[in-house]
Amino acid sequence: MIRFILSFFGSLFTLITMGIALVAISIGAVFYVYGQDLPSHEALAQYRPPTISRIYSGEGKIIDEFARERRLFVPAEEIPDLVKRAFISAEDKNFYQHKGYDARGMVAAAIEAAQGGRLRGASTITQQVMKNFLLSGDRSAERKIKELILSNRVEGVLDKEKILELYLNEIFLGQNSYGVAAAAQTYFNKTLAELQPHEAAYLATLPKKPSNLHPVRHRETAINRRNFVLREMKENGYLTDISYETAIAQPLLSVQAGDYESFKSALPSRDYFTDEIRRQLSRDFGEEEFFTGGMAVRATFDPELQDVAAVALQHALERYDRSQGVWRGTGKTLPAEVLGDEAAWRDALRNVSVSRDVKADGQWYPAVVLTVGTNDARIGIETVADDEDGHFITAKDVTWARKRLEDGNLGRKARVAGDLLTEGDVVLVRAMTKDSDGSFIRWTLRQVPEVQGGFMAMDVNNGRVIAMQGGFSYQHSVFNRATQAQRQPGSSFKPFVYASALDSGYSPATIVIDAPIEINTPQGLWRPRNSSNKFYGPTPLRTGIEQSRNLMTIRLAQEVGMEVVGDYARRFGVYDDMGLYLANSLGSEETTLFNMVSAYAMFANGGERVEPTLVDRVQDRFGKTIYRHDQRDCVECAEPGISIDKAPKITSNRERVMDAITAYQLTSMMRGVVDRGTAASAINLPVPVAGKTGTTNEARDVWFVGFTNTMVAGCYIGHDQPRPLGRGTFGGNTCGPVFQEFMSAAIKKYGAGKFRVPPGGQFIKIDRFTGSRLPSEASGDSVVAEYFRLGEEPIFGVSFDGGFAMGSNLPLYESANSGGQAVTTSTGETTIVGPDASFGTLSSGGLY
Repeated sequence: MIRFILSFFGSLFTLITMGIALVAISIGAVFYVYGQDLPSHEALAQYRPPTISRIYSGEGKIIDEFARERRLFVPAEEIPDLVKRAFISAEDKNFYQHKGYDARGMVAAAIEAAQGGRLRGASTITQQVMKNFLLSGDRSAERKIKELILSNRVEGVLDKEKILELYLNEIFLGQNSYGVAAAAQTYFNKTLAELQPHEAAYLATLPKKPSNLHPVRHRETAINRRNFVLREMKENGYLTDISYETAIAQPLLSVQAGDYESFKSALPSRDYFTDEIRRQLSRDFGEEEFFTGGMAVRATFDPELQDVAAVALQHALERYDRSQGVWRGTGKTLPAEVLGDEAAWRDALRNVSVSRDVKADGQWYPAVVLTVGTNDARIGIETVADDEDGHFITAKDVTWARKRLEDGNLGRKARVAGDLLTEGDVVLVRAMTKDSDGSFIRWTLRQVPEVQGGFMAMDVNNGRVIAMQGGFSYQHSVFNRATQAQRQPGSSFKPFVYASALDSGYSPATIVIDAPIEINTPQGLWRPRNSSNKFYGPTPLRTGIEQSRNLMTIRLAQEVGMEVVGDYARRFGVYDDMGLYLANSLGSEETTLFNMVSAYAMFANGGERVEPTLVDRVQDRFGKTIYRHDQRDCVECAEPGISIDKAPKITSNRERVMDAITAYQLTSMMRGVVDRGTAASAINLPVPVAGKTGTTNEARDVWFVGFTNTMVAGCYIGHDQPRPLGRGTFGGNTCGPVFQEFMSAAIKKYGAGKFRVPPGGQFIKIDRFTGSRLPSEASGDSVVAEYFRLGEEPIFGVSFDGGFAMGSNLPLYESANSGGQAVTTSTGETTIVGPDASFGTLSSGGLY
């Protein structure tokens, strides 16, 4: 009997032993099989998480940031112990004891599930790191086995602090926040060092289910979970009893609840400038690297002048829009049922997509029409509290406009607010104030204009773009018309024709015939004309550019050769490959404002190539400079003995694109455009200014590009789908005021002076109407001192007609609308100059 019992238990022991061995072998085999083809855990030592790329102003202030995952990487040694302990208490209290997996935790979870409790995970922080970095997030036994194997392996490669660093920088914590530093900023607008225990505990609740623990929508659940983490921290010895009691008594305050200002409130609204940086750096470095590489970008722009540029362009666009007298509104409405409840309409209005970034003559606010009375309309204004009487749009504020009706026609001229407004309409308003003391007068209706435009300003010596505005409102349209819009530059292109002539031996006193021209083209007969519909006979180059004479420009382009003109356009970066058609000498081929302003900078700096840039410097996530714009050599910057009253010498290595004397001659001629030519009525600044207007056929685009000796700026205005702007609209009276408003502020800040006269020339006085030489003591309105090269004796009295068979014996100031006139051509023949010049079927580009 005893033998039987011993035999039985021996057999049972053998079976159990063999079973255990078999299970062990099976488990070992499983781990061996799954451990053969695992991703390398060694890559974690070189972890480079996707982080935010930030753009800084010249003063070092953050002005924008871009990221796919909003993450601020923080090394382990800079993460406060409070934060680490909160997450360890919430996620893995045995973190510092286990070797990658927590066997006790796994057993406890299994027992709890077996007893009918909730099946909970028992993943350690190390395992979560493996899942987030090296494995997929699917729920499967295979993934769990691989997770355990990798966790054990990585514990032998990385120390606990490194693993914790990976975890705390990688985890998603809701609200597009990745990592604890970004989350602290998102929820509390604090750094990690500023967090209190109850705030750190709340962040530690988020890894499992951030969308279910929103501090406003799930407030009670979030507080309960936060208090659980605080209790765990106390039990783990991380909080004293007093600290614990104090922490759980704290309310859950957050940015989302409006208790703290958002970190975004310290950032200016995104605008055309920073978005263009994003576009250009994404092109140069790759979109993936820009959005994930943690770049630090030092921008060139001046925040103060950027605001001036935006407002100056907005003034011009709104001025034109108001002159058309058409009310379009925003096209947005609120339902009638919310208008009687202030909280309801405010909440609804907050969600309406309209421009909130316009500051022309004061901040523009979204508003809703609450009621329409006999004369006035009562409105509710976003972020502006109602007073006892309410806010109103009065009848006197609407008399400038007629409403665009649904059928496309215009209604009658408005006499009362109800002629333009309907209850529920969402509108834009601003406060009208007295110029004398800024006191409030009334609320006034505003609207985003249909017409659009662009503006850009840059330093002529280093190419740093100081300001850029790509439209009326970035929030209304992100299309950057300064860099992306291809438009005809019109007569603002003419200086490049004149530059090619001056470099080819012509002088400002050279006479060119201003007379009608007929050119046969495949599209028909082209008869270009001057804007005035007049021809003026023999005229010096200076007067031709000052008064923007089309016929002179065409003849000059024909004399010099369109191949030469095209080469200058390419050399200055206006076009890559300009078509060699005479119409293009009048700016009929499209280019960008960015190209035009950059090209004019080379006139202003004496003819040296300057590359425009929106970025001074780019650093990678480690602080290494990977791009620097200014490549000039400061040969004395490292010398300690340089005098304190002496600036270090900077050697320019820039390419010369035109002769310095030519650049000065052209600048002098373009000063005449501003002083007495087509821009004289709009530009009045206390320093020398040169520039050129541009107005295309039927005024579809109007331009002005001008410069001082320190800064160049340019503007164009036109409809996105080109159509005529109407009679009386020119570059001088439409874009000129934008330049005037901006440069008035820029000159005060950056200064300006006389244009530098290059060596190697002499001044000779001439008659600017006839081109004849005058004695040195001559004076008067018709006298101008032109700069000529030394050693080149100016030749006066020679006329050029471009080979178009037009004579030099034409009278000055003869109307093209008068009867035909017999003239002697350059070949000695007699012909009749016809009276009725027209464009025929071709667009000529520039007019005025």
